[in-house]
Amino acid sequence: MSNSITVVILTFNEEKHITRCIQNLKKVAERIIIVDSFSTDRTVEIAKLLGVEVFQRAWPNNHSDQFNWALDNCNITTTWTMRMDCDEYLLDELINEINEKIPKAKPETGGYIIKRRVIFMDKWMRYGGFYPHRLLRIWRTGTAKLEERAMDEHVVLEKGETESLEYDMVDHNLNDLTWWTHKQNNYASREVKDLLDIEQRTVSSNNVDVSLTGEQASRKRWIKEKVYSKIPLFMRPFFYFIYRYFFLFGFLDGGAGLVWHFLQGFWYRFLVDAKMYEFKRNNRLRQG
Repeated sequence: MSNSITVVILTFNEEKHITRCIQNLKKVAERIIIVDSFSTDRTVEIAKLLGVEVFQRAWPNNHSDQFNWALDNCNITTTWTMRMDCDEYLLDELINEINEKIPKAKPETGGYIIKRRVIFMDKWMRYGGFYPHRLLRIWRTGTAKLEERAMDEHVVLEKGETESLEYDMVDHNLNDLTWWTHKQNNYASREVKDLLDIEQRTVSSNNVDVSLTGEQASRKRWIKEKVYSKIPLFMRPFFYFIYRYFFLFGFLDGGAGLVWHFLQGFWYRFLVDAKMYEFKRNNRLRQG
């Protein structure tokens, strides 16, 4: 089977996920490329043993920069390119759907949107507005790039129409909560940069459309830029958590859902605001 798909995966210390990810993607991909940021565990060793190509490049502290470097420098010649994270995998139903539909793609089809479900503490987070998370993940090679943003970057399709696939991919990270909170802390610093760019109107023009009538990514970006970023610091985490947990039924996700929605929907957002407050306070002190 050959779908003429190259999958690009960015890695750093992913030995817990790399085997599951590669073995899963081999069911749809002609070529798998790992761009590794000099992992200190067995990530690279395992990837090579599994027969995939490994490139190494120092982490530029920007996901978009690293991924777009891969698009420009890894000599992708297949018809299609696919983006995946190492802690993600495709459901069997989605594998069958890709194998059936991609070879029969219409000429005007430029990319495919895939629904992603998140598994947290081994439970599917189905409520709180978090599912389905629709993402452009497959596109005709050479027709898309990642947005040049500090956080929440999406694939921007430059030409062609999009189609939606019916079945899901899964985001299931196997690390513990200590690792997860450390990662969210790093994300919070990137989110501050993104919100400052919005506030100062220095966001790159290479972005998804900001529209309430567009695809899910466009609608979420509109809400973030036109609504969420305008709410005062420290108030917005409360509003967001209440809306997500109660009005969007996040409480139906049970105990694991309480942890997920509180930490990801309140604690993380509050941490972003605290870092934003610290940044602006220090800036005033330097100027004053």
